[in-house]
Amino acid sequence: MAGPIGIIAEMIVEMMQSRTRLLAGALALAGVLFVLYPVIRPFSDEASFQGAAAFASTAWVVAHALAIAGFILLMPGLLGIHRTLQGSTVERLAFRALVVGLVGVGLTLPFYGLEAFGVHQIGQAALWQHDIALMKLAEAVRTGTQLIMFLVGLLLIGVSAVMVATALWKSGIFPRWSGVPFALGFALYIPQFFGTQSIRVAHGALVAVGCLWIAATLWQQRAKESSRSRAPA
Repeated sequence: MAGPIGIIAEMIVEMMQSRTRLLAGALALAGVLFVLYPVIRPFSDEASFQGAAAFASTAWVVAHALAIAGFILLMPGLLGIHRTLQGSTVERLAFRALVVGLVGVGLTLPFYGLEAFGVHQIGQAALWQHDIALMKLAEAVRTGTQLIMFLVGLLLIGVSAVMVATALWKSGIFPRWSGVPFALGFALYIPQFFGTQSIRVAHGALVAVGCLWIAATLWQQRAKESSRSRAPA
């Protein structure tokens, strides 16, 4: 099978046959989803009927569902990093990054669920009843305990990303700078919420670069392991 479709098909087959490459593929896909999220998400005045239309749109649900999928796929990527660093001097640090990241994602996802489906229903209700006062319910959904969980979750993911970058820097296996964009992207995840759509898309691109760089290194590392295993004794 020739052409781009054939190349993609071969890569998928290789991913399914190799656990490391499957985990690398998950991390690469996560990076792509983190860019698509702000690109697809509607941005508007959230106190008007225009905002209600944004909340009620299919794009709103799709964008936040992609963000949810991105955070979920981040975990196989951290597992792939830990697997690759097993037996190295930074194995424990990589394991801690995996655990901290898992807890962070667990605390983060409920809020994204509220955004994807709860806020979506508020927008639809405001449009159906033609009552802009219902938009105030979005603030209630976004504050309180759920917001604290969300912020703590994102902070933990940022800590996990910094731990990953530190482990990669010290590993002697990955390029030293390969974890830096990854760490910067997740460390800036909370501040980027206060930016415009263009800033948030740029931030998504930074996260994608971080994920793709590490994923590419994981993929190449698997190729090196395969070539060593085939080498004559």
